[in-house]
Amino acid sequence: MAAAPLLGATGAAPAAEPPPYDTAAYARCVDRLARDASAAGISQATFDAHVRPVTPDTSVLALLDYQPEFRTPIWDYLAGLVDEERVADGKAMLEEHATTLARVEEVYGVDPETVVAVWGVESDFGSTFGKRPLLESLTTLSCMGRRQDFFRGELLATLRILQDGDVRPEGLVGSWAGAFGHTQFMPSTYRRIAVDFDGDGRRDLVGSIPDALASTANYLKRSGWRTGQPWGHEVRLPAGFDTSVSGRTTRRPVSYWTSRGIERIDGGALPGYDRSALVLPAGREGPAWLVYRNFDAIYSYNAAESYAFAIALLSDRLRGKEGPVASWPTDDPGLSRKGRRDLQRLLIARGHDIGEVDGIIGSASREAIRAEQARLGMPVDGRAGQKLLRALSVPAPGL
Repeated sequence: MAAAPLLGATGAAPAAEPPPYDTAAYARCVDRLARDASAAGISQATFDAHVRPVTPDTSVLALLDYQPEFRTPIWDYLAGLVDEERVADGKAMLEEHATTLARVEEVYGVDPETVVAVWGVESDFGSTFGKRPLLESLTTLSCMGRRQDFFRGELLATLRILQDGDVRPEGLVGSWAGAFGHTQFMPSTYRRIAVDFDGDGRRDLVGSIPDALASTANYLKRSGWRTGQPWGHEVRLPAGFDTSVSGRTTRRPVSYWTSRGIERIDGGALPGYDRSALVLPAGREGPAWLVYRNFDAIYSYNAAESYAFAIALLSDRLRGKEGPVASWPTDDPGLSRKGRRDLQRLLIARGHDIGEVDGIIGSASREAIRAEQARLGMPVDGRAGQKLLRALSVPAPGL
């Protein structure tokens, strides 16, 4: 996994009281980590400076099984990630960094729109790196919870990054799982893939936008990116089409699909690729796409179809294309970040203490939403949708 989208992009995980931990067991684990670090070529001074002082943050344990890419309806997920704000900001980034992006494309063969789309989804163009100290999270996850071996590897990779001088300790903040920097690389991916594109002798994906953009393109190239090819095309299914043959891993020649009556929804010609898959992210009643190798490359960045569609569709918007032609199968579409902020303001106006208006639908916002849903006779699910926004936009008596 190259990266994990920040929880703030689509909503925060449910709040939970951090569990206690066994201090003696933790101390023994740190001693084992010290031996592992030494065997990996990490000096005792580096380990003692950056791991010995760490106090575990057990709140990360609740996040091990929380991934919004799999829990959130795709129309909600995309509404917050591929909104007008991000499209406008992305176009501004394309212009501001045009020279760097042209060089990146020349070296790695990945188009500027795709690279900038990854940047936009991962950190909102560098404005949201995440707030969790990596060493704290990774040390905790190396000693507690599931997948300790995986997180130990990430912790050791982080220590090597520090020891090599690529990133300063204060730059090591990010997601709970350890992804950090402009395009949210996991530390082990950073060690393998990151490049020094600005020529300063450091591979710095925190302080150097050129390094971050080039490293992202390098990742996609090494994941099988095909220069000049599209990631996919929205298609129309014929009546009665057997959707059991759909799925990202069911790859067939495009001719297989065309022979069964599948057509591009815009009337254009489908390419003659030998590897394509029919993907229905919301089932038969929603939009359908034929996707190609470049979709797989995007998917490899963070193995979730919703995530891959966010990158792919944002890159299309940055090229001047519109979103899906077919509608999502819902009568209550999701909210953009602006819509979420508007909803939060309306909740505050009705007396709910939800904290800051930030567009992140966390536990306090969901509790307020449930209260308003109950008052309005709506299904009480804590979801921030357009129906609720419209209902609350009608002034309540006394407001």
